[in-house]
Amino acid sequence: MTITVEPVINEPALLVSGDTKALVLADIHLGIEWGLYRCGFSIPSQIEQRLERIMKLVEQEDPDRIVLLGDVKHNVPQVSWQERDEIPYFIGSLAEKATVDIFPGNHDGGIEFLLPTDSDVNVYSARGDIIDGVGYFHGHTWPSVELLSAEHLIVAHNHPTVRFTDAMGYSVVEQVWIRARLEREVLAAHFKSADLSPGSEAWSNPDVVVVPAFNELCGGVAFNESVRDDLLGPIFSSGALDIDNSDIYLLDGTYLGILKNIRKLEETQSDRSRNWKSSKNRINKRKKDSRSSKSKESSLKKNTAKGNSKNGTTTKGTATKEAEK
Repeated sequence: MTITVEPVINEPALLVSGDTKALVLADIHLGIEWGLYRCGFSIPSQIEQRLERIMKLVEQEDPDRIVLLGDVKHNVPQVSWQERDEIPYFIGSLAEKATVDIFPGNHDGGIEFLLPTDSDVNVYSARGDIIDGVGYFHGHTWPSVELLSAEHLIVAHNHPTVRFTDAMGYSVVEQVWIRARLEREVLAAHFKSADLSPGSEAWSNPDVVVVPAFNELCGGVAFNESVRDDLLGPIFSSGALDIDNSDIYLLDGTYLGILKNIRKLEETQSDRSRNWKSSKNRINKRKKDSRSSKSKESSLKKNTAKGNSKNGTTTKGTATKEAEK
């Protein structure tokens, strides 16, 4: 079976085609408006706009299944009145178009009680599962070891972005796709009882795709400004995912390059990094100026000494003669 994994251009949505076609969406965060309201920001519910946007994708791509890759709801640990009202309607509307597969994220506690009855909806383990040869999990936990035998692994959770900052401090944040490979040695150290040696059935060195958030209100992690400890989820923070050598793409398909090279660009460095670099340059300049000043002073002394020698006298000799007088 040939499997293709490709993004929908200009949308944070993924198409996975094999025996069946799946439309993959992550981090929808329904109910985030209620959470923002509690923090002092009044934003009307965006459920209709979000559902309309997804329905257009469904009509355009005609998938057999819709994979919701975690954080369907927003508020934790409680379930808000907004979520009780909107999630059954949202899931039910999608289930009328295709089978809905939910891989719970860290925000999805209690979502099983919000599902519409008599709908074609499947809820999987938070550690993920394999559908048509592709492994799916949200990313807030370690994946099930069985997922490492899949050819492709789809994960979310970090809401990946990059931040571009100009010399005046103006910043633009763009959502991105990340394609990376796993570090087998790190995974073997965690899954000690599994045989993850090259060529084993349990290890296929899957191609990993990190999916951007579908909800634009929930922000994201600027990977070009982040170190490993800033990233969320054990597969990211442990180094099990080779983020430094990952490929970065904008939603319109533009290839930005390898992450470790993007981090070197002045426009993508954080203020902290830029300030540290500027401070380091100032310190180095002061050291250079100090060495230059000492060098000039030493050179002046040598030239003075040479001049006195040519005239047949030295400072010490002059002082002695003056004493004799």
